[in-house]
Amino acid sequence: MSDWKEIDGGVTAPRGYRASGITAGLKPSGLPDLSLILSEVDAIAAGVFTTSTVRAACVDYCRQLLQAKPSAKAILCNAGQANAATGEQGMADALESANLLGKALNIPPESILLASTGVIGQRIKMEPLRAGIPRLVAEASETGSDAAAKAICTTDLVPKTIALETMFGDRPVRIGGICKGSGMIHPNMATMLAFVTCDAAVSSHLWQEMLSRAANRSFNQITVDGDTSTNDSLIALANGQSRTPAITEMGADAEKLEAMLTEVCVHLAKAIARDGEGATCLVEVQVSGALDEVSASKIAKTIVGSSLVKAAIFGRDPNWGRIAAAAGRAGVPFDQENLRIQLGDFLMMENGQPKEFDRAAASNYMKAAAEGEYLKADTVLIQVSVGSGSGFAKAWGCDLSYDYVKINAEYTT
Repeated sequence: MSDWKEIDGGVTAPRGYRASGITAGLKPSGLPDLSLILSEVDAIAAGVFTTSTVRAACVDYCRQLLQAKPSAKAILCNAGQANAATGEQGMADALESANLLGKALNIPPESILLASTGVIGQRIKMEPLRAGIPRLVAEASETGSDAAAKAICTTDLVPKTIALETMFGDRPVRIGGICKGSGMIHPNMATMLAFVTCDAAVSSHLWQEMLSRAANRSFNQITVDGDTSTNDSLIALANGQSRTPAITEMGADAEKLEAMLTEVCVHLAKAIARDGEGATCLVEVQVSGALDEVSASKIAKTIVGSSLVKAAIFGRDPNWGRIAAAAGRAGVPFDQENLRIQLGDFLMMENGQPKEFDRAAASNYMKAAAEGEYLKADTVLIQVSVGSGSGFAKAWGCDLSYDYVKINAEYTT
């Protein structure tokens, strides 16, 4: 059983952080579109970014900054324009954004990390951004996490946020997070934008290692549509304001902190999968019996990303053959005589042989999941075993509905 508890506050739950989100006029919809996360002191910074060859200016900017100096005081995010595939002028806009915020906060621009989301090929609307930054800074507060979470959304139906607290000795340590993501979700790092804050003191190399492992077990295990974004960014700050002893090497305290960081990332990743464009339910695939965790991860992600599996779930069709086919093409060898497939409580295949099951009841199981409330639904659970190995992994996704096509067919029109 975990020794942390969920608390309110998102990215401002940890000590020493403020946040804000405003409507600056970057989006034609008039919805909030500019957000800020601010640490009172320099924080250790870590990041994981898209592997796409076509990248947004903010991704290259952050990579360069973190390689030179793994610390930051602020994260600035604009929504509405991805500022990806925008050439030299796109990078100039990113640099100006950092300079503008640096002057408003009276900090070096090198202490500011950037993120953008929106339509690829569109530059940031600099005029409303210039006008909005003073108000963004003025409205930053210790209760501003929800406003920031709303201001990073694009096609998201709901903002996504979480905060956890645990005790290190007699002092609390907190980790908070917000993220956005609904479409173009198929990470080769961590798809979408996610920002995590923490008030523990931890060395830079250890914080980066923790974040990379947490991403592999969370954001890297979700898929909505098989498309990797140009702007994927997962950025985490740790400012030491909990006043707990510094964590500089792996041990019990480091493992405890990493477990809580991973839990925050898993919660946010599942929220993205559940909010997939046009989705009606969350799908979780668990794979066991593989040679190792990497092999199990590949099989789980292949199944949850299969368009045929996703379409069957939307149609409430318990077609286990599509699950078996997806497992078989994952690129992980296993003996099909060991294959076991279960949907919820319904055992469909065992020892490579089909099993009799109540198809109508299995269909109703998927229907019930779709009719639940957001993030409180009974997840459609698929359990697959491929042998007797120790490898185990989970992956998350959603069903594939008619609305997904409609949303993306009309995305820029």
